[in-house]
Amino acid sequence: MIPSVRSDMQKHRQQLRRHFRAARNNLSSAEQVQASQALAQQLLQYIAANSRIKTVAVYVSNDGEADLTPLVAALWQTNIRVALPVLHPVVKGQLLFLNYQPETTMNKNQFAIPEPKLACENILPLANIDLLCMPLVAFDAHGNRLGMGGGFYDRTLAAYQKGRYPHLQLMGIAHDCQQAEALPAAAWDIPLQHVLTPSKHWQFNLDTAFTTDSKAE
Repeated sequence: MIPSVRSDMQKHRQQLRRHFRAARNNLSSAEQVQASQALAQQLLQYIAANSRIKTVAVYVSNDGEADLTPLVAALWQTNIRVALPVLHPVVKGQLLFLNYQPETTMNKNQFAIPEPKLACENILPLANIDLLCMPLVAFDAHGNRLGMGGGFYDRTLAAYQKGRYPHLQLMGIAHDCQQAEALPAAAWDIPLQHVLTPSKHWQFNLDTAFTTDSKAE
């Protein structure tokens, strides 16, 4: 990519980040709670309908991200295993996923986000994760995801992009206000198979996207 074009795209992505971060942070506490409950209900229905999903990776919400706490509480009551991301202590810019249980000891990472205390016996490789729920800043109708800009998920999922872990489903979690008309995609950006908002379940198959309106179900 020509340097000037790359620079213009980076500026555009930063503008989009500011816009959509502000949109999700402007949601009221009541709207956040309502969204969290709606997302949990949809995710539980999806997981129940897909019996091969045995391990679900989630995240701890930050900066207005949609909160999955109700989902985690419900999954703990089932046989579904829950995982949380941890900043990789050795490989800079990548994530590990650790088994997450009610008694898990949590520490704050360099971004002040809680994560499980690192213990090698609790690491869950991507080969053992069936559904990966990812936070995002914005998404579009082609499954493109705009993250916070750190590239942690893109680096961690590089092997997935090359065809490994075909069983792994990638699902972006967002508020409805985070849908963009179109996002500029870079070569390293990993497209999503699903995006779930409080009102819709977007599913993407190659270049074709369709949605399910949760309010109509």
